[in-house]
Amino acid sequence: MASLPAPTVPRVQLGSQGLEVSAQGLGCMGMSAFYGPPKAEEDMIHLIRHAVELGVTFFDTADAYGPFTNEVLLGKAIKGIRDKVQIATKFAFYQDENGNRSIRGEPEYVRACCEASLKRLDVECIDLYYQHRLDPKVPIEITVGEMKKLVEEGKVKYLGLSEASASEIRRAHAVHPITAVQVEWSLWVRDIEDEVIPTCRELGIGVVPYSPLGRGFLAGVKPDQLGDGDFRKHFVPMLQGENFEKNKVYLQRVMEIAEQKNCSPNQLALAWVQHKGAVPIPGTTKKANLESNVASLFIKLSDKELEELEAAVPREGIVGDRYYNLGMQYTWLHASTPPLSSWKAANA
Repeated sequence: MASLPAPTVPRVQLGSQGLEVSAQGLGCMGMSAFYGPPKAEEDMIHLIRHAVELGVTFFDTADAYGPFTNEVLLGKAIKGIRDKVQIATKFAFYQDENGNRSIRGEPEYVRACCEASLKRLDVECIDLYYQHRLDPKVPIEITVGEMKKLVEEGKVKYLGLSEASASEIRRAHAVHPITAVQVEWSLWVRDIEDEVIPTCRELGIGVVPYSPLGRGFLAGVKPDQLGDGDFRKHFVPMLQGENFEKNKVYLQRVMEIAEQKNCSPNQLALAWVQHKGAVPIPGTTKKANLESNVASLFIKLSDKELEELEAAVPREGIVGDRYYNLGMQYTWLHASTPPLSSWKAANA
């Protein structure tokens, strides 16, 4: 299997606005939420510090992870090494005292979320600030307009969107340059390649794939291995029942190609998305997995090998959606905000 050479992780420009990050980041969500019980804080701090030693400097979190606890964890982990890392966090998810959940993008909420994230992370400035999901009630221009003010005030350096459609990306970019778009992208999920990816390329926006290993599927994760507290066990249709059984065919194909390349399936899957010019943020809570993921940066794939992989996992072949209906309505497929004109008229 591919192992780590020295030096380790190269540096790349994320987008065209000047943000430089490690060519692979680390998604921190699973350390605190969604993939089972929170992991021991001390262990996760050691893991994040080890990532920095390897050359990984781009760390992804959000106020929704925990909620809030993942930002606190990351803040503790980067204490004393703030100048060596780039922190990305997100806002938009809201839950009231009755447990009702919604997406919010009004200016007051944007500002309040940023101030709270700065405190939890214990930093003076956020390197990359994303709108986690688009608010269907607030024009993207209004939300990004407030985010722009945060940049002007020095509280945020660069702006990003997560799960935004091509048209919404254009609208946002017209208000303030968008540095990165975060979206699910892997051998398993490739529908963004029709419009979202070309739009980002055209506008000079970096692409940050989350779940680049298909929720662990491309690393060999099986549903029966997941605990009841892991949302993948019940809320990811691609991993459910007959869908999973049908999709296993494609994992087997990836495993066969990986064996030919003398690497592991997770390394091959990451190498593929990295060869597409993206900066993935695979998540893990284990040192061995972290090192294996980083080693993928040194796997070379020819154009022919890339085509072979894409043919082995055809876009139209994967069975099942990424989320159930409630989750799907907040993905880029349905991401739309009201026209700015209607907002101005209603708030005149």
